[in-house]
Amino acid sequence: MKSLTHRQQQILDFIEHTLAREGFPPTIAELAAAFGMGSGNAIRGHLQALAKKGAIQLTPGASRGIRLLKPGTDQGLPLIGRVAAGQPILAEQHIEGYCQIGPELFQQRADYLLRVHGLSMRDAGILDGDLLAVQRRPDARSGQLVVARIGDEATVKRLRLDGDIAYLEPANPDFTTIGIDLRRDALAIEGIVVGVIRRIAL
Repeated sequence: MKSLTHRQQQILDFIEHTLAREGFPPTIAELAAAFGMGSGNAIRGHLQALAKKGAIQLTPGASRGIRLLKPGTDQGLPLIGRVAAGQPILAEQHIEGYCQIGPELFQQRADYLLRVHGLSMRDAGILDGDLLAVQRRPDARSGQLVVARIGDEATVKRLRLDGDIAYLEPANPDFTTIGIDLRRDALAIEGIVVGVIRRIAL
C-alpha cells in the first residue's frame, strides 16, 4: 500500500474504528460530519485516493460500500440488499456493505447477511429491516427457513415438502403460501437462515 497523507490516515483510522465499534463502515455523511466537512465531495475525493492507494475498495451506489483492504483484516459478512432478477445473490451490485459479525454468534456458518423487506415472516420473529444470517446452499430440508428466488426477489419463507410439491409458507396470515410443482418447475434455493439480527433504531 502506498503512503498516506495525514488526513487520509485519519479517515482510514475512523473507518477502522467504526467497523470495530458498529460492525459497519461509515456513510459519506457520517465521515463528512466527523471531519467537519460541509459536503460529501471532499470525503469522496479522499476515499477515491485511499482506493487508488490500495487501502480500501469502494462499491459504487452502496451507502456503506467501503471495504478495508489491509492485510489480515477480516472483512466480515457481505450485506445484501435487494436482489435483481437473473443475477447471483452475491453479485457486487447487491452488496450494500460488510458487517463484522463473529461466526460464534450462529450455530452454523453464515456466508452473508440479507436485509428483510416486508412482514411476511412476522410471526416467526422476522421483521422488516432485520438482517438474516444465511448459509449459502442450493438445497434445504422440509421445515427449514430458506431464502428462495421467486421472480425478481429473494424471499424468505419456511419450506415444506410434500411429495413432488414444495410449499413456501409465510408466517403471517395476511400472506399466501406459494406452491411449486417440482415435476414442472425448479425451486431455486439460495440458502438457509441460520440467525436473525434485529436492527434497533436509536
